[in-house]
Amino acid sequence: MQFHHLVAPIVVLLALCSPVSAQQQPNADDPRQPSHSTEQGAAGGIFSLIPADATKELLFKGRSGEVPYTTTAGTLDLFSQDGTRSAKIFYTAYVAKNGTSDRPLTFVFNGGPGASSAYLHLGLVGPRILEFGETGDNGTTPALKDNPESWLAFTDLVLIDPVGTGWSRPASDDAAKSFYGVRQDADSLAKVIALYVQKNNRLEAPKYLLGESYGGFRAAKVAVSLKNTQGILTSGIIMLSPMIEGRFLANSDDPLSAALQLPSLAAAELERKNAFTPDRLIEVERFAMHDYLASLAGPFPTGPAADSLYSRVAELTGISKEAIARTRGFVGDIYAKQMAGESRIVSPYDASYAVPDAYPEDVYSRNDDPILDGYTRAYGSAFAAYARNELGFASDMTYSLLNEEVNRRWEWNGGQRGDSRTLASASTDIRDLLSTISTFRLMIAHGYSDALTPYGASRYVIDHLPPALAAGRTELQLYRGGHMFYTRPDSRQSFATNVRAFYEAKPSN
Repeated sequence: MQFHHLVAPIVVLLALCSPVSAQQQPNADDPRQPSHSTEQGAAGGIFSLIPADATKELLFKGRSGEVPYTTTAGTLDLFSQDGTRSAKIFYTAYVAKNGTSDRPLTFVFNGGPGASSAYLHLGLVGPRILEFGETGDNGTTPALKDNPESWLAFTDLVLIDPVGTGWSRPASDDAAKSFYGVRQDADSLAKVIALYVQKNNRLEAPKYLLGESYGGFRAAKVAVSLKNTQGILTSGIIMLSPMIEGRFLANSDDPLSAALQLPSLAAAELERKNAFTPDRLIEVERFAMHDYLASLAGPFPTGPAADSLYSRVAELTGISKEAIARTRGFVGDIYAKQMAGESRIVSPYDASYAVPDAYPEDVYSRNDDPILDGYTRAYGSAFAAYARNELGFASDMTYSLLNEEVNRRWEWNGGQRGDSRTLASASTDIRDLLSTISTFRLMIAHGYSDALTPYGASRYVIDHLPPALAAGRTELQLYRGGHMFYTRPDSRQSFATNVRAFYEAKPSN
């Protein structure tokens, strides 16, 4: 999940402890340790609003049979090196009662930075799912129903809300600085995972990470931190609509970024025309990485060459040739206002989805995003109600679905070189994991019409991995839909089937 505004797109989503201190809690009888009341005061009493862990025994009915399971909604404490509590991390675990020691264990988080896990929880993997009505975009009357595609059918699940999201909170504003950054975030989540694994005796389980959007980038960082700081090796990662290379996102005048995005815009136009088939994108992908990229990277075309290029891009995207000519072939700054026709605005989260333009008089969009700021906001209230009414976790604290303060305070590069997200990269982490963990495998999944994190960027990353690392261990899966393609029932079902096959495949050494 990423915070994104169409005018100026931005990507949206511990105290440094040793591996040992991360798993040791202070002795409550030791007078040298701060008292619980002192910590509550330091946190402004916020921790007092977090209830005790809640556990229930339930039954999941999936397409492949029934699974009795235990659900736990609770928190894990993290401590700084001086023994003071630095944060409480909220999580929800779903564990099969009859599972074997080698049953997979999947840790799940969204992105942002600043997004809670409610999207993936109620949208994809959990035993209950939020449907948005017959049109698929009505969040005014959200309804939970059983999810026959829940991943609980083949893996235990632990959904984690990073600090500042959901019901996870730092002990103080000063403590928050130790969490709001790429490195700090990865290390803190690695500690949470290590704590859960040790406390629940799950060291033997194959451990997987699932992350959406920035969460895909995060998953690679967490897996490296797990290996290097906690001694835990990850069996695989599923990246859903990931940001892997920051330089490819929202870089509207970069030729390669534009070429990697073009097939997603073409997919959206085909969806609008009810003419979409994957085969129709093959030629688009070839055009994007050859004629289109060469034209943007070289001297601006003129005469018949320019007319031919702009006509082709207009045909693929639905944007007028005149508008494309004004931007000399680059469509990154204009597609939101131009693709769906007059007085309509499209969402980068799914460029096939359009709504009336709130500001049709403006040249560039200043609308709230119709998906991120629209119907998907219902995930927050729906999860709070679900936790209270079905999981037994009743908190009087507001559940933070999207925390923009976390995003604003995020350190991308430790404050170095302008601390720009455009310098953020997970490609080296992927290479490290493939090289040092012989059985590690990677699945990347995208929606065709996602213009925010287009599938072309992930394909580019995979294609440029050393063949000896990537062969047989990496895969790219594509589905109808956008950034959150799992809101489409058909795509959600296909994705669950493919992930199950990914888990059940025997790793090759």
